[in-house]
Amino acid sequence: MAKSQGKTPDTSTAQSANAPDMSGQSAHNIWLAGLGAMAKAQEQGSKAIEALVNDGLALQRKSQAEAQQRLQEATERLTHMAADFGQHASGRVDKLEHLFEDRVAKALHRLGMPTLLDMQMLTARIEQLEALQRNGSPAPTAAKPATKKAPTRQAAAKRASPAATRQPKK
Repeated sequence: MAKSQGKTPDTSTAQSANAPDMSGQSAHNIWLAGLGAMAKAQEQGSKAIEALVNDGLALQRKSQAEAQQRLQEATERLTHMAADFGQHASGRVDKLEHLFEDRVAKALHRLGMPTLLDMQMLTARIEQLEALQRNGSPAPTAAKPATKKAPTRQAAAKRASPAATRQPKK
């Protein structure tokens, strides 16, 4: 029996001799698998980052276009509102100006001041009279307004004391 034991290798000894070799191989394989996973992660991570950057750029362009469109719409609305406000304000200023002119005209009329129309009519009448005078024609008497002459000093003195102005005859 001793021979049979010597010829057959001991299974426990064979396993123990191969064990460090297998565990070293296995650890090495795990290490290589980790390196491979890291390389793939780096490769796919770069691709994923590039994809995310591209998606971000596309979203940024879309957001900027949308913001630009909304800004343009708001600008148009404000422009229309400003134009409407300007028209309303202009209309109110015109009304206020007209009201002011009417009140000033009434006040001047109460004071006896001539209006612009009166001045224009008077100017036209003066021009007509000057033209008639240049031509040597007498002025029409019907168009002449009746005015009183201011009394002179001599006429006033005569009315005041007729005896004072008389001189004795020599």
